[in-house]
Amino acid sequence: MTFDHRHFLASVSEAPGVYRMFDQGGETLYIGKARRLKARLASYFRGALNAKTQALVARIADIQVTVTNSETEALLLEQTLIKELRPPYNILLRDDKSYPFIFVTDRHPFPALEYKRVRQRRDDGCYLGPYPSSHAVRDSLSLMQKIFRIRNCEDSVFAHRSRPCLQYQIDRCSAPCVGYISEADYRRDLEHAVQCLEGKSEQVTRELTAAMEAASRELAFEEAARLRDQIQQLRQLQQRQFVDTGDGDADAFALASRPGALCISVLAIRQGRLLGARHHAPANGLDLPEEALLGDFISQYYLGQAREIPREVITSHAVTDAELIVQALAEKAGRRVRLTDQVRGHRAQWKELALTNAEQQLAAQLANHNQLAQRFDALRDALGMAEAPARLECFDISHSHGEATVASCVVFDENGPRKSDYRRFNIEGVAAGDDYAAMQQALTRRFRRLKDGEGQTPDVLVVDGGKGQLNMAREVLASLGVIGVALLGVAKGTTRKAGLETLFLETVDRTLNLEPSSPALHLIQHIRDESHRFAITGHRTRRDKQRRTSTLEGIPGVGPKRRRELLRFFGGLQGVKQATRDELARVPGISATLAETIHQALHG
Repeated sequence: MTFDHRHFLASVSEAPGVYRMFDQGGETLYIGKARRLKARLASYFRGALNAKTQALVARIADIQVTVTNSETEALLLEQTLIKELRPPYNILLRDDKSYPFIFVTDRHPFPALEYKRVRQRRDDGCYLGPYPSSHAVRDSLSLMQKIFRIRNCEDSVFAHRSRPCLQYQIDRCSAPCVGYISEADYRRDLEHAVQCLEGKSEQVTRELTAAMEAASRELAFEEAARLRDQIQQLRQLQQRQFVDTGDGDADAFALASRPGALCISVLAIRQGRLLGARHHAPANGLDLPEEALLGDFISQYYLGQAREIPREVITSHAVTDAELIVQALAEKAGRRVRLTDQVRGHRAQWKELALTNAEQQLAAQLANHNQLAQRFDALRDALGMAEAPARLECFDISHSHGEATVASCVVFDENGPRKSDYRRFNIEGVAAGDDYAAMQQALTRRFRRLKDGEGQTPDVLVVDGGKGQLNMAREVLASLGVIGVALLGVAKGTTRKAGLETLFLETVDRTLNLEPSSPALHLIQHIRDESHRFAITGHRTRRDKQRRTSTLEGIPGVGPKRRRELLRFFGGLQGVKQATRDELARVPGISATLAETIHQALHG
C-alpha cells in the first residue's frame, strides 16, 4: 500500500518537532528533527532527491510526529529516540556504557595509577580523563610508570610482598611495598606524575631541575643522576606532545571521505594535552553532505550518549545547524560551549592533526585488501572482462589558464595505489588550455616508451575528461598499435557531484551505467581523484618554480651579478623589459653587444 503523503501533509503542524518514519512491518526506518515539521516532511516527497533518500521514501508506510516547544528540545528528543530505537537510516554510534579514566585512590598510603572504566566520576579519589580509548590510557600509564616509577600492582599483591618484584628490577617501580622509598618521596613522585597527566609537565620539569641542582650541591650524585634522567625523559615527552599547551579543553572532529568510504576522527584535548584519538566510520544512510553528516555525528556523539562535553568543539567543516547544536550542548552541560571551525594557533594545530588522522585512517580503510578485491571484481563484471584487471592507469591534465600544464599518470593494482609507478609529464609546445593536445602528448610519451619495452601494459586505461579526451586516447593507442587495453572515459555530470559521472567505455556512443553505491564506481572515482590530486600537486610545483625564476636567467653572458645590476638599475624586471638597447648598454658591466642580446631575448 502506497503512503498517501498529500493527505498526511494536510494535517501536519508547522511547529518544531521530531518525526518517525515506519515501514510496512511497523519498524522505525528513520528519525529526524525539524524547525518546521510540515516544510521538512514535504521536502521528502518532491523531486531532486538522491538515490538513498528515494529508497527510504519508497519504504515509508507511516509517519508519526511529536511536537516540541523548541528546535533545541526537538534535537535532544531526536538523539534520545535514535539511541533507543537505532533506525537503519540514521547515523549510529556504539553506545559506550563506561569511559576509560586514570584513577588515583585517596585511601592508600602508596596509591597506584590505575586504569578504571566508570560512567561518572566518584568521590573515592582523583579521576583523570576521560580518555578517548583504552590504548590512550595504557600508553599514558606506561609513560608515567617508566618516568616516575609508580607502582601498578593490585593492593592485595602489594600487601603480601616480602621482596621487590620484577618491576623494581627493570626500574619501573620504586618498591614501596618493601619500604625502599618513603611515603613522602612516593607521594612527591605520584604528584609529579599526576601533574604531567594534567598537562603541567613544564612545571614538573622546573621542580626536578631545582631538585637536581640541590642534590648536586649536597654531593648526592646518584640522586642527581636519577633526576637528570627523569628530566631528559620528560623533555622527550614534551617534544612528542607538541600540542601540549597547558591550556585548552576541547574535542577536535575531522571528517575525511572518498567514494564508498568515510572516517570521522575525534581528538580529545584536556588542559592543553592531547589524550588520544578515536576513529569512527558511520554509515551515511542518506548520502548527507559532509556539513550535515558531521553535525548529526556531533549531536549523537554528545546528546545520544552520556559523554563529557568539553568547553570547545573544533570541527574540520562548518557544520549544519551549528547554533542549534551549541544551544543543546550548553543546556546539557549547564555552561557555555563553543563550536567552531575557524581557529588559529595551537587550536589550528589540533584541527590539522585531527584531519591528518582522519585521512590516514581513511587511507587504511581503502587499502583494506578485501575491500580492494571486491572493487576490482566489481569492475571486472562492469567491463565484461574474463578476469579482474591487474593494473589500472589514469591520466589527468592540470594547468592555470594554460600556464605550466602538467599531466599525471597514477597506477592502481590489487594492493591499491602503486606510487612507485606514478609519473608526471611536463607538457610543452601545445596551445595554452588545449587539454586534448596535452592529453595526446602525455599518452604518446607514455605508450611510446611501452612500445620500446619500458614499463608494464595496463589492463584498463582511465582518462579524466569527456568525449574529446576519450577520442584522443583511442587515436593514440591506435597509432602506436597498442591492443588489449580497455579504455574508460570519466566525464563529470552537470552537477559535478560524485556518483553522477558519465562513463564512456571504448567509444563515446557506449556509456557505462553504474549505481552510486557500486564498488566498481568507487574504484573508478578513487583512481580519478588520485590522478587529479597528483596532477594538481605537480602543476603547482611547476608553476611556482616558473614564477620564482627570473626571465633573465638563461640569457648568455648574464650571470647573477649582472642580473642584480640590471634589476637595481631599472628598479625591477618590468623596468628591464621596457628598456631600449641604448638604455640597457648604460648599465655597469653591460656592453652594447650584450645589451643587444638581452633585448633580443626579452622581446624576440
